[in-house]
Amino acid sequence: MNYKGNILAISGSLRTGSSNHNILRFLGGLVSSEVHYTIYERLADIPPFDPGLDHEHPPTAVLELRELMKDVSGIIICTPEYAFGVPGQLKNMLDWMVSSGSLVDKPVALVTASSVGSHAHAALLLTLGALSAKVIDGATLLIPFIRSKIDENGNITDQKTEKMLRDVIDVFLKEI
Repeated sequence: MNYKGNILAISGSLRTGSSNHNILRFLGGLVSSEVHYTIYERLADIPPFDPGLDHEHPPTAVLELRELMKDVSGIIICTPEYAFGVPGQLKNMLDWMVSSGSLVDKPVALVTASSVGSHAHAALLLTLGALSAKVIDGATLLIPFIRSKIDENGNITDQKTEKMLRDVIDVFLKEI
């Protein structure tokens, strides 16, 4: 693939060595060196959503993320499911994006990798729809029982999972 551009990858897990971060690193290894692939590492810096602060001068971390999103060709979100829902900090970040329109028509790939994950996956598809993000058909994936498919070093050990992730990134890159 001769795609050249910018991709922002966001993990719904705050833990650096999480399965979700490892999946994002794996996906990043599948893109050409001409693609600027960035894993966003500042999710924990986004303050709790407060509509009273969502104006011309929102908190610095929010403004910086909005600026990052403007300059990317697409976004990949990889997240676990916590208590049958979207991790709080990821949902909080998405709430900050509502008024800015940062995700309107922005191509998005969504991977949910967790013990189960179906509730968070469905909720995120609804949220991304509410934000008018362009969730790419064929670039969404639910990976249940992720810990049985990754080794202690974060390498994907399940061939079917690896193939599905390769398919997601291929479809995503073709669409953006």
